[in-house]
Parts: sequence; C-alpha cells; structure tokens
Amino acid sequence: MQAQNHMTSATLGPVGAFVREHFRHFNAAVVVRAGEAYVELLAQGGRMFLAMAGAMSTAELGRSLAEMIRRDKVHAICCTGANLEEDLFNLIGQRDYVQVPEYRHLTPREEEALMRRGLNRVTDVCIPEHVMMQVHDRLLPRWQAAERAGQRKFPHEYVYELLRSGELEPLYQADPRHSWLLAAAQRNLPLFVPGWEDSTLGNLFVARVADGSLQGVQCIRTGLEAMLELTRWYEQTSAHHPIGFFQIGGGIAGDFAVCVVPLLRQDLKRTHVPLWAYFCQISDSTTSYGSYSGAVPNEKITWGKLGPDTPRFVIESDATVIAPLIFARVLGW
Repeated sequence: MQAQNHMTSATLGPVGAFVREHFRHFNAAVVVRAGEAYVELLAQGGRMFLAMAGAMSTAELGRSLAEMIRRDKVHAICCTGANLEEDLFNLIGQRDYVQVPEYRHLTPREEEALMRRGLNRVTDVCIPEHVMMQVHDRLLPRWQAAERAGQRKFPHEYVYELLRSGELEPLYQADPRHSWLLAAAQRNLPLFVPGWEDSTLGNLFVARVADGSLQGVQCIRTGLEAMLELTRWYEQTSAHHPIGFFQIGGGIAGDFAVCVVPLLRQDLKRTHVPLWAYFCQISDSTTSYGSYSGAVPNEKITWGKLGPDTPRFVIESDATVIAPLIFARVLGW
C-alpha cells in the first residue's frame, strides 16, 4: 500500500504550502506524497538513510541538506567520492569557481582552454585545480601519519578530522552553514563512501603511492569494510527504528547501500532484520535502457530489499530542483 492519502500535521512552511497547493498531478503529485511519507516516517520514530550520487555537492545541495543533518532529519549517508570532496572544495574555494552559464555552447577548443587554465568543469561551473590541491596538501600529512602509526581509516574519517581541526577555517569562502559535510563531521554522522578511488582525491592518493610519498594503500579502509560497517549500523539501528531510503540519482551510492538488507536477511540468514521502511528515488534514468538506476521500486521487492507494502516513490526529474523542495517540506520551510 502506498503512503496514506491524508496529510501529516507536521509544520508546513510557505515552500511546503506552495508545493502542496500547486503540485497536484503526475510527477509533481509524487513529490508531495514522497515528502509527506518522509515526514510520517520520522514522526513514527523512523530514521532516514540518504544515498547521494550525481554532482549534488557542486550543485550546493548543502544549503538544505546541512540543515536536514543538523535537525536530525537525515541519519546516515552513502555518497560518491565526488560528493564527499566537492562539498569541501566548495567550502574553501567557492569564490574562485568560474561560472559557465553557456556551457551547452562551448566548443571542444574552448573546453581545452578551460583545462589549460586549471579549471575542471562540472556542467555550469568550473572547480579550480588549485582548490583541489589545497585539500590534498592538508590530507597528505594525515595519510602519512596514519601510515607511520599503522592506522587504517575510511576516506571520510580523514576529512572529518581535517574539518574538526579548524585548520581550514581561514580558507572558508562559502558560508559554513551551507556545508553538509561540515554538519556531518560535527555530528559524526555515519558516512559510507564506496568506490572512493573514483574521485579526484582518490586519484591523488594513488599518485602519492606511485611516487613513493606513501608506502602503500593500507591506511585507507576499503569499500568491503564499509559494507561491513553498514551491516552493523543497519542491524543496530533497525532494531529500534524503521529506516527509510532516500536516493538521489543512481550508481554506486544507491546500489551499494540498498543491498545491505538482502545481505543481512539472505546471505547472513538474519530474517529478523526488517526491510527498508520507505523508498524514494529522484532520477532521470530510463528503465528501458537497461540501467539498474532506472529500475522501478517493485523490482527491489524481488531482491528482498523492499516489501509489497513499503511506501515507494519514483520522481523522474532534476534532483537539484526536487530534493530541496522535499527537504523544505520536511524542515517546515
């Protein structure tokens, strides 16, 4: 059964009221229902797990997501390595970013010119190479110190430590209240970053191993270990709270995290572990193209991730538009 038809009594701010009034049918109506079901889950003592792909950090989703974290509306995150680092890049380098509003019309030669200027384009904005290196130069000593001490940590743990140290504060160019990563570090939010090697900092880490600045890769804990930590978090949390799954985009961030339930229930035979209690995905992927990201939620029932009565929503739209609207509803904005 889908979410109940009645609206929840949680605070409804002007943005939420606008959406409720004007988003009446089709894809828009799903936005309303997904937001209401999110509020209901939290009202019932539930927890929400966020899977975040795409370039959401460079899209500055932190302007709403950071407050979601601070107000205990998001309880764990699985994100790509790009989202992990790009929130940090934005925090210390936002004024140095170069806007490219006419990006659709750039010629290959103009793209090459941006590259020669050390500007890495993400749709309509370029991240300067020197901003990336500022983070690298402060993480490398931490990686080296961990290696000397025989310590092994997840990629995000080094970033959390860097943020908590205050070392970056003189470099802040963006409002720190808009950094979801800073909010997560301050709350020590459970964070899972599979496939970290597919990121700028992951590439730079490998380069430091290759040039001898690091002796090996052992100071970074792996994605397999992240999955093991996720099983522990899910089993412990679900023993006391229903857990929802809010997915932005597709790819590894969503596919990695959602699999924890069948891993526990089927592979470990822990049938007492509950299924995900809510599922919403914002995506523009198309099922007919054979993508896992475009699979409708019903398919997840066959994999033992969702149940037939789990509230399920797919919003086929631009996540940079839709996610802030749903977050606004949850926050009472």
